[in-house]
Amino acid sequence: MPIEDADERDLPGILAILNDVIATSTAVFSDDPVTLAEQREWLRARRERGFPVLVVREGDEVLAYASYGDFRPHPGYRTTVEHTVHVAASARRRGIGRELLTRLIELAREDGMHVMVAGVDAANEPSIALHEQLGFVESARMTEIAQKFGCWVDLVLLTRVL
Repeated sequence: MPIEDADERDLPGILAILNDVIATSTAVFSDDPVTLAEQREWLRARRERGFPVLVVREGDEVLAYASYGDFRPHPGYRTTVEHTVHVAASARRRGIGRELLTRLIELAREDGMHVMVAGVDAANEPSIALHEQLGFVESARMTEIAQKFGCWVDLVLLTRVL
């Protein structure tokens, strides 16, 4: 399946994936669904900064999306980015996440980035394994850093020097 640049028509599909992830998993440490207006602003801000927003579509349906953005706002971090990859529940285990992350790594290199960061729930072993297979290494483990569904959640930071 081809990976393409996202545009406005993809926002409802991206939003549906993100809000499902928020409602059903600890992949995003938020309890509140995102609105279409918020997601539109997110896309605008990513584009304004020159950061990629990628989608995989099947027909008109968005199966997955991925992006990267600033790791932290301070100038010293200007060549470090943090990424996000989310796949619709119905499209998981098909290699789409791996393809998107591989493409993000390529784009980050082309954009002159030096390090890519992943923040992953420590219990999400498949995501940690995928990142390790693609050359990421665990750089930090932050115990009980967030709460979700009434439980403490640990965060693993994985990094890859590009």
